[in-house]
Amino acid sequence: MIRLLVFLGNPGREYEKTRHNAAWLVAENLPFYATLSWQEKWKGRYAVFPGGHTGEKPLGRCTLLLPQTYMNLSGNCVRACMDFLKIETEELLVVHDEIELPFGTISFKQGGGSAGHNGLRSIQKNLPSAGFWRLRLGIDRPARGDVNSYVLGRFSREEEIFLDTYLKKAAAILLECAVCPEAGSAGYGKLAIGD
Repeated sequence: MIRLLVFLGNPGREYEKTRHNAAWLVAENLPFYATLSWQEKWKGRYAVFPGGHTGEKPLGRCTLLLPQTYMNLSGNCVRACMDFLKIETEELLVVHDEIELPFGTISFKQGGGSAGHNGLRSIQKNLPSAGFWRLRLGIDRPARGDVNSYVLGRFSREEEIFLDTYLKKAAAILLECAVCPEAGSAGYGKLAIGD
């Protein structure tokens, strides 16, 4: 069972609603998000879901963490939280944006490389292994131009039409995967909005 859900993003008003903060947008779409009591620790914002039903299946006690260190230093915050709560690598699920997947695609897997994602790279650098779980949110790769400007930019008008549906679906899949990651990895290898 997953004991720590980490949502990667950047703090600050200028990063709100950007592609790189897709994970924070998913967190806001969790059915119990508004009831959580958020606190500051480990250079992050965290809240504890005490356990209970989130739909059809019960989710155990779980800590939600939004690092406030900026993406490049996310691993410092994640490692400090894991050490304090005595959480193992296999009990960690990281939600993050992924430019190698088309917009609207959701992929769930365990382990793997960073694919150039600075938040993942920082986490891997701070943990003994890369064997944590990931919920990857496809934001697509820009057809041309600077990748940094693209990921730090807002969703296009066309993407905005489907964004609400995408985020709600990702939040529902996240809860399923957090309850039973092994089953989730079999059932949610890669999905698009219409699936």
